[in-house]
Amino acid sequence: MAAISAPPANLDTLLKSQPNFTPMEKALIERAYHKAEIAHAGQVRKSGEPYFTHCVAVASILADMRLDAEAIAAALLHDIVEDTDITIEDVQSEFGAVIANMVAGVTKLKKLPLNVDKDIHGRRPRDTDRELEYIRKMLLTMGDDVRVVIVKLADRLHNMRTLGYMPPVKQKNIARETMEIFAPLANRLGIWQIKWELEDLSFRYLEPEAYRSIAIKIDERRDAREKYMADVATMLRAELEKHGIHDATITARPKHIYSIYRKMKSKQLPFEEIYDVRAIRVIVNTRPQCYIVLGIVHDLWRPIAQEFDDYIAAPKDNFYQSLHTAIIDKQGKTLEVQIRTWEMHEHAEYGVAAHWRYKEGKTHDEHFQKRLTYLRRLMEFGPDVNDDPKAFIDTMKDEVFQDRVYVYTPRGDIIDLPEGATPIDFAYHIHTEIGNRCRGARINGKLVGLDYKLKSGEQVEITTAKRGGPSMDWLNYEAGYVKTSRARAKIRLWFRKLNRDKHIALGREAVERALKRMSVLDSMSFDTLTQLFGYDRTDDFLAAVGSGDINASQIEHRVLEEERLRTEQEKEQRNELEVLKEKHQSRLSGSDKTGSVQILGTGGLLVNMARCCNPMPGDEITGYITRGRGVTVHRSDCINVQAVTDPERLVDVSWGNLDEERRFTVPIEIVAYDREGLMRDISTIIADERVNIADVDVKRRQEIATLYITMEITSPKQLTRILSKIEQLNSVVETYRRRTS
Repeated sequence: MAAISAPPANLDTLLKSQPNFTPMEKALIERAYHKAEIAHAGQVRKSGEPYFTHCVAVASILADMRLDAEAIAAALLHDIVEDTDITIEDVQSEFGAVIANMVAGVTKLKKLPLNVDKDIHGRRPRDTDRELEYIRKMLLTMGDDVRVVIVKLADRLHNMRTLGYMPPVKQKNIARETMEIFAPLANRLGIWQIKWELEDLSFRYLEPEAYRSIAIKIDERRDAREKYMADVATMLRAELEKHGIHDATITARPKHIYSIYRKMKSKQLPFEEIYDVRAIRVIVNTRPQCYIVLGIVHDLWRPIAQEFDDYIAAPKDNFYQSLHTAIIDKQGKTLEVQIRTWEMHEHAEYGVAAHWRYKEGKTHDEHFQKRLTYLRRLMEFGPDVNDDPKAFIDTMKDEVFQDRVYVYTPRGDIIDLPEGATPIDFAYHIHTEIGNRCRGARINGKLVGLDYKLKSGEQVEITTAKRGGPSMDWLNYEAGYVKTSRARAKIRLWFRKLNRDKHIALGREAVERALKRMSVLDSMSFDTLTQLFGYDRTDDFLAAVGSGDINASQIEHRVLEEERLRTEQEKEQRNELEVLKEKHQSRLSGSDKTGSVQILGTGGLLVNMARCCNPMPGDEITGYITRGRGVTVHRSDCINVQAVTDPERLVDVSWGNLDEERRFTVPIEIVAYDREGLMRDISTIIADERVNIADVDVKRRQEIATLYITMEITSPKQLTRILSKIEQLNSVVETYRRRTS
């Protein structure tokens, strides 16, 4: 199985990858090389190799594709912000904004943005949420500099090549993500070399038995097959020379295991009947020669009609161009033949990356600009989708990463849509109003239903009404009227605009029922609910309820939470009067019984550590006066402190003379792939620090274990040591100090 060249072992190979690198460009690569080498010193991969070998491998993949010096430098630095103390500002200062932006684009998020920090129930996002947000950020960055994604694809390719060192569960998860997102992304960018290898490597881990079976069958008759291909090439070359084509290149096409598997599944055929097990590629100089070669091939052997595709006249949506045909020889064997020019071949293998291989040529620049325009158009989903990581990735999978169908308008324009698209999807793709007034469709002149699944090569004509709008039935998934998210969004928008008054009335009724059911109709106003859900106008909030965007359970949850907070607030207000008097009468400083916290402006008050946030030395702290319990010390970022509306209850506190015997309760959370002995290894680390475990709770979901452990520690340094040691355990994904508030 052919692959992109193996990674170079040294800097010299990178510098010589492009013969036209200027001295300044070589100096840039050399500086990035040494910067990354020093920054990653001492770090190792799961394989035991120095981590820096991964950075060089990623850079070498781009060098083999002949990308520019900036991209190669960014590849060398791509993990420097994520895995070392170097910041993106440091990278920008030393290497400039362009390389810094590329590095930032492929740097995983250590913390999620505020809009995805917690869900409506206040729950911490899962690792998958962080990964989705990272991929969303990277894909949107692609619109500014497509090299960001090329660097990431090279990074993923090398990680897939070395995936065997990861735990089995992680192997499958990474392989599935690669198959669903990164291989289709490489396909959309037209980078065939990366696309096919990502697919084969993913398939190897997702379906190991099927992968092994096909690989063995490919190898079984390799000698006989290679002799057969050589004979075919000799026969075809002789015929081409008779017709004046003397410099054609004829090669056996690489056998890609996953593509063979897909054809076996989709066509329900055994391995022996798959055409591209035996395949050749003919590369010529001009487009007319492609069609001459096609005629010669069909004259030599009998073509299989249903296996002919002309992607030169009608390129794929990723701008791929080639002639594909399949023939049956005189022995009854099937053979696939691809025919293309050298320019088509370079674009087929390297896709958007071909721009940097031919940056001097205007023709290629035109190709490049068309590709960028195409990529940006693909991601025009609107804020409702673009701002939601899960919705964004789901839409990309549905509309961008799926196989496509290519249909024609009555004027002959090519429209590409996801496989399974219907005439309604086609209509909305042309124009929103055509979609809204769509009433029927003709395919190649024949009337079809609106749920008809379009096929490549068909001509689609939409019949429209003069007025009216879409049917609510079109949104029924089971009916199959609409495939694309774009069409669904436009249909929903039409109904929202049409039925706004109706939705407001329905929303008002729904809210009143919900409030009455909770017996708070008199105490909870519509205006308060509007603010709780983040709307500026009550009518907008009620319309959202009436259209189904907000349901009764969400309303009940918000109301109950608000009632709970208000009840607690009123109770505290009644009970704090006496303490507030004491506060104003106090003039001396007081401290807790151990002398570890000093309270300014009060005297003789009992001091307690808040259980909601468990402050410890080193944290910024704030005091909160409570009746009967003196001053409760919270972390300054505790949400309970931030929710206090009366500043009179808060007092300034600071850490005083710390008692070495004083222990502080600290909860931590550990996320790991579940395995035998995991809890034993964690307990051993904690016991070695002579730390007491106050509480343990373990939750398991599939093969992931989440451990909630409460410890009694003496200092922040001790906590840092424990967390660092636990993170180094096999199968541990992450560990951190947890807030219980």
